Amino acid sequence: MRQLIGKKNKIIIYLLFLFILSTTSAKFINDQKKLSSSISKINITGLSERKNSEILNNLNNLLYKSIFVINEDEIRKILEKHNIIQEFNIKKIYPSTLNIEIKPTKFIARVSNNSQYLVGANGKLIEDKSNNELLPYIFGEFNSHDFLSFKKNIEKSMFSFSNLKELSFFPSGRWDILTDKDILIKLPQEHIVASLNLSKKLINNDNFKDYKFIDLRIKNHLVAK
Repeated sequence: MRQLIGKKNKIIIYLLFLFILSTTSAKFINDQKKLSSSISKINITGLSERKNSEILNNLNNLLYKSIFVINEDEIRKILEKHNIIQEFNIKKIYPSTLNIEIKPTKFIARVSNNSQYLVGANGKLIEDKSNNELLPYIFGEFNSHDFLSFKKNIEKSMFSFSNLKELSFFPSGRWDILTDKDILIKLPQEHIVASLNLSKKLINNDNFKDYKFIDLRIKNHLVAK
């Protein structure tokens, strides 16, 4: 009888040992999986070496987080703080690498009161002390919405930014442009594309070749001299 009880106790101890061993092994395997899927490397490409490094430093808090649960909105918020960025693409390279490809914005204008600040095609201001591109100057207090709206109209018209020397924004929401031929065009608040196209046709017309001023501010009324 004692021998039977002893044998039962041995079986129970053996089963308990197997249970503890299997639980420990499962936890170890799970921990290993978590460790192998933790982000150990982030690659940033598309900008200057200095700027890539700066953005990488901003993303260092993502290291050792699981690549499976990484919050891409968190990455997006960090990247959108950098005005130089036009577009970006985030790729997860399993098991532990993040690749972030960046497309920089194109500079299309220069702020008149501080030539170190450039206006990007994304409508944002970017400080760049070393840039020597020949770009049109923008005068007036404008915001991104004002600028992007006008930029869209320019792109729809017969003009391009390469035709422009200066742009002036007024509190009323109206724009003036000075062309590369030193022709001043005063635009209305509405029907911008039609007004730009009319101005371009006048400029290309030999009858107006000596004119340096076009005023289209009043509807159905043209002043040229």
